[in-house]
Amino acid sequence: MISKRCSALKPFYVMEILEKAREMEKSGSKIIHLEIGEPDFDTPECVKKAAVKAMEQGETHYTHSLGILELRQTISEHYAKTYNVDIDPGRIIVTSGTSPAMFMLFSALLHPQDEVIISDPHYACYPSFICFAGGTPVRVRVSQENGFQLTAELVQKHLTERTKGIFINSPANPTGNLTPPETLASLCRLGPYVISDEIYHGLVYKGNEHTALEFSDEVFVLNGFSKLYAMTGWRLGYLIAPQPFVRTLQIVHQNFFISANSVAQWAGIAALKEADQDVARMKTIYNDRREYMLSRLEDMGFGITIEPTGAFYILANASFLSDNSYELAFDILDKAGVGVAPGIDFGQGAEGYLRFSYANSLENIKTGMDRLQKYVELHA
Repeated sequence: MISKRCSALKPFYVMEILEKAREMEKSGSKIIHLEIGEPDFDTPECVKKAAVKAMEQGETHYTHSLGILELRQTISEHYAKTYNVDIDPGRIIVTSGTSPAMFMLFSALLHPQDEVIISDPHYACYPSFICFAGGTPVRVRVSQENGFQLTAELVQKHLTERTKGIFINSPANPTGNLTPPETLASLCRLGPYVISDEIYHGLVYKGNEHTALEFSDEVFVLNGFSKLYAMTGWRLGYLIAPQPFVRTLQIVHQNFFISANSVAQWAGIAALKEADQDVARMKTIYNDRREYMLSRLEDMGFGITIEPTGAFYILANASFLSDNSYELAFDILDKAGVGVAPGIDFGQGAEGYLRFSYANSLENIKTGMDRLQKYVELHA
C-alpha cells in the first residue's frame, strides 16, 4: 500500500500540460510553450566557465553541509549590497534548489497540525510541502483588485494559537505581482514566522523588490539561482534562517541531502559576482515580452486588473471562455497548439484564470498570441 502522505499529493497540472504537449510534439505538432516557468536563456558563460574551472581543480567532492563558505559569504555580500541588510554567513544553508530548502524548513518548524497561512492563489506546490511535514495550510483568498496580495488585515482574521508561519512570495508565482514594503513590514509584525520565497528577486521591471530581512531577523528567506541566472538544471538554492534554527536545519541537511552540488556552488559565486550584464540583458528581453503579451491578452478580452511587474508570469482572468480552467487549458492545447497553465493549479482562488509565461522567445510568443486570438474568436 502506498503511504497516505504520498497518496494525498495532488498532480502538478502544469507538468501534465507539458507532458501532453511533449506527446503532441512527438506526433509532429508544433506547440508554443507558455505554460512552464523556466528561463529560455542559456546559463551565462561566466557561470559555465567557473564550473569547468571547479571541475579541473578537483572541486568534485562533498562540501560542508551548510555550503562552501565562499558562496555563503558571497550571498551575504549580495544581500548587503542589494538590500542593505547584514546577514551572518553562518545563517545561510546552501541547498540543491529551493525545494529541498522548503522540505527542510517545514520539517524543522512544524509540529503536527501547526498552521501555515498562504495566499490563494499560491505556487502550486506550497501546500504539498506544508502537508508532507505534518502541517496544515490555511488558504486565505485574495483578490485581483489588490493584486492577489496578502495583507496584515486579511492574515489577522485567520491567526490562531496553531499559526506557526505566514508564507509569502514576491515577485509572485503565478501572478507576477510585487508585495509593497509596507505590507511586508506589517506582516513581519504579526508574530508568526514569516517565510519569504524570494526566488524571483532581480526579475522586476517596475518598482523594487524588498526582502523580508529588511524588517525582521526572525524570518526564513528562500532564494536561489534558477530563475535570475537561468540555472534551473544546476539545482542551486539557499535558505537564510533565524540563528536558533540553523543547527537543526544543518542536521536535517546532513541526514537527507549531505550537501549541495559542489561544482554548482562554485558556479554560483560567479553568477553573483560576474553575471550582472547577462542578467541586465535577460531582463530587458523579458520586459519586451511582458509588455507585448500584456497588450495582446488585454486586447483579446482577458482580465488583468493589476499590471504584473515581476517574475515572468501573467495571471489573466479567462472566465469569459470557461470557468473550468483545467479543461480550458487542455482545450487550448488541443485546438490551438498553445500550452498554458490552468489557474486551478494555484488554488481555488485562481479558478477561471490562466497563467501565461513569457519565458519564451518573442517570436514564439507572437505566434502563440496569434493562435490564441483565433481560438478566442471561435470560442468566446
